[in-house]
Amino acid sequence: MSTVQASTLSAVAGIVLGTAYFGGLWWNACLLATGRARAAVALMAGRFTLLGVALTVISLHGAGALLLAALGILLARTALLRGLSPGITA
Repeated sequence: MSTVQASTLSAVAGIVLGTAYFGGLWWNACLLATGRARAAVALMAGRFTLLGVALTVISLHGAGALLLAALGILLARTALLRGLSPGITA
């Protein structure tokens, strides 16, 4: 795999991870607001575990891959914040 392909894959993985993580955070807040604390805690543990395992695997490919994945996560966060709450600036 070339460097460009690996970099692109890391950034895309970061975007997917960020979308899943922060989308899950939104869902988590909705669960807590409706009084479903057990489901919210389970979802929170799942989000943390998924992100931790994925970033650990990505870090095995080097610091550059990890930084690009982190950038993808931040881009997904910004996109979700703007999409879910148009009045909030990221």
